[in-house]
Amino acid sequence: MNTGNQSYKVDFMLVGLFQYGSMNGFLFAAIVFLFLVAVLGNITLVHLIRLDSRLHTPMYFLLSQLSLIDMMYICTTVPKMASNFLANIKTITFLGCEIQTFMFLSLGGCEAVLLGFMSYDHYVAICHPLRYAVLMSKKICCSLSICAWSSSVVNSLIHSLYFFQLPFCGSRLIDHFFCEIPSLLSLVCEDTSQYEYTILLSGLIILLLPFLTILASYAQVLTVVFQINSGTGRTKALSTCSSHLIVASLFYVTTLSAYTRPHSLHDPAQDKMVAVFYSIVTPLLNPFIYSLRNKEVLGALRRLLG
Repeated sequence: MNTGNQSYKVDFMLVGLFQYGSMNGFLFAAIVFLFLVAVLGNITLVHLIRLDSRLHTPMYFLLSQLSLIDMMYICTTVPKMASNFLANIKTITFLGCEIQTFMFLSLGGCEAVLLGFMSYDHYVAICHPLRYAVLMSKKICCSLSICAWSSSVVNSLIHSLYFFQLPFCGSRLIDHFFCEIPSLLSLVCEDTSQYEYTILLSGLIILLLPFLTILASYAQVLTVVFQINSGTGRTKALSTCSSHLIVASLFYVTTLSAYTRPHSLHDPAQDKMVAVFYSIVTPLLNPFIYSLRNKEVLGALRRLLG
């Protein structure tokens, strides 16, 4: 333990995402472009929901929370990766790595829980429409949002405080493009098998439980939807639920792959590609999947543009 603590608070080195020689510049430009589109898309969606009174409903309140999370989520990784690439400096301070890990876990956990709550909102709206105003009141919506934020922050704080007290020794090279606990485990110079069980348990609670809730909710929704006589109503319900299911599946499958696999089965190159999906692609797709397939959001955008 003491040997590891001799390197405490020493800077880490990030290998980065770009390892393709002459294509580095093109890949960097592509990632930055996707980052700017994701930030602009999420800001626009939050702005539309705030301005248009027709979107002041529980569903859009939760959607605005999701966009806010996605905007912060992608900002925890890409700016640092971009600055390292431009300055040709791969280092990140010990404190910076700890903060990045805490923020990434907090926002990722919050998104996982919030997606589950959004499926509950869809379930109530379709299966119990007459009780929707009671079951999804403003007070309940705020409580769901607070629950998502607080549970994820507490989980992230526990993991961050515990993990960064472990001894790091030998190489400080992180084979990733940001600080993430699965990629940092190989730098710890003591047995982490017990802690890996804790990561697995957290992943099952924060990720798998909401995902199963989504699947169960939509199983009930589909049962009700196919009993709807109106073809328009059935199409609208299926469109709303399918958009949410696409986003949820992409996010949960990739994060579960990263956080529930044993450390011995992790491959750095594969981990980086999977991380691109849940850290960059999902925040990019969310605002477009929800807006391009939603007439109310498109109508609000047209009204905003005059």
